[in-house]
Amino acid sequence: MTAIAPEAEPLDEDEAGVVDERSTFAPVDLIGEALTALLARPSRAVLTALGTVLGVAALIATLGLSRTAGAQIVSTFDELAATEVQVEPGGGGFFGDRDVSTIPWDAEDRLVRLNGVSSAGTLSDVDVQGALVRSVPVVDPLGRNEFQIPVRSASPGLFDAVRTQLRTGRIFDEGHSERSDPVVVLGPGAAARLRIDRVDNTPAIFIGDQSFAVIGIIDDVERQPGLLSAILLPDGTARERFGLAAPAEVQIEVEVGAAQLIGEQAAIALDPNDPTRLRVRVPPEPRAVRADVEDDVNALFVVLGAVSLLVGALGIANVTLVSVLERTGEIGLRRALGARRRHIAAQFLTESATVGFLGGLLGATVGVLIIVGVSAVRDWTPVLDVELALVAPVLGAVVGLVAGAYPALRAASTEPIEALRG
Repeated sequence: MTAIAPEAEPLDEDEAGVVDERSTFAPVDLIGEALTALLARPSRAVLTALGTVLGVAALIATLGLSRTAGAQIVSTFDELAATEVQVEPGGGGFFGDRDVSTIPWDAEDRLVRLNGVSSAGTLSDVDVQGALVRSVPVVDPLGRNEFQIPVRSASPGLFDAVRTQLRTGRIFDEGHSERSDPVVVLGPGAAARLRIDRVDNTPAIFIGDQSFAVIGIIDDVERQPGLLSAILLPDGTARERFGLAAPAEVQIEVEVGAAQLIGEQAAIALDPNDPTRLRVRVPPEPRAVRADVEDDVNALFVVLGAVSLLVGALGIANVTLVSVLERTGEIGLRRALGARRRHIAAQFLTESATVGFLGGLLGATVGVLIIVGVSAVRDWTPVLDVELALVAPVLGAVVGLVAGAYPALRAASTEPIEALRG
């Protein structure tokens, strides 16, 4: 008789590289198995998804809030900085006398005639020859009531140009300057040092031996913050009493969009004979500054959101790995019943991706609610990135896949005999 050789046992696909077509695992089966595994431990699934929820919510919220805050910053910049023009000596000139101020005393009147100028005023530092300032007529021998306070002169239009908020009293006008009246307006810092908080009793201060009546106290300014700690005199008073030769600079507030035009016309209006002796400073193009501000703010918050998302990914990886270790017996049984390595890996990858997808979906919802809530509290206009909110669930699923890669490979490499024996 001829001996019949026994039929060779088929090789495992991972050993021979041959795929057994009879062994199938449809996507529906994968999702069903993943949901069953997740619902078997609902509290763990919720805690696992919570990391992704927080990460995606942080990413959506930080990006949205950065854009919203950036829009507010840019809006403030456009409204304040884009309407400011300054003129000062130093352009050079044909005769090289760049250090000599050629700004006329009637600079304010010349500039307000230009179309687009809302207000303008001159500002100068006054040389008081080292004189100390006090608010009492008697000099303390110990010098406890005398202070070194900066003294500056201004034309009446300066207060509107720097957007002054007056705490009490009034500002000086053109009449005070023409008559060289001995009046001053105090910044809040100077008023605090001189211990003057009201003007209804006509307080006076002394700059050296000269007395001046205090007619007003400033509360705040939006431009030229140095005025907050200074004593302000009318230009005419500074010229008469301290020999001020010419205004040192001009502060101009223009209408939105007129800065470039006024920057070209201001020097000609102030010094038509040689406008090159004046240097005009105009704000940069708001569109470029807006882009720079938004890019800087977005870069900062993207890093914070990415860190939060990384924390969520580590949470998924950790919980999935623990799940693999706890389900060693189940993995061994599935392998013994014919499940391939790819089936085991696909199951755990599907579980981690499902957790990531659900976490991304909830995280996007929470992030949008945070943006709307913060904007409502701050009275901002929310800026939402709809595309990012729609992509967030997919992003969560990708994070879940990446986080579950190592645990899935760990599960797929488990030998059936060792798993069942354990």
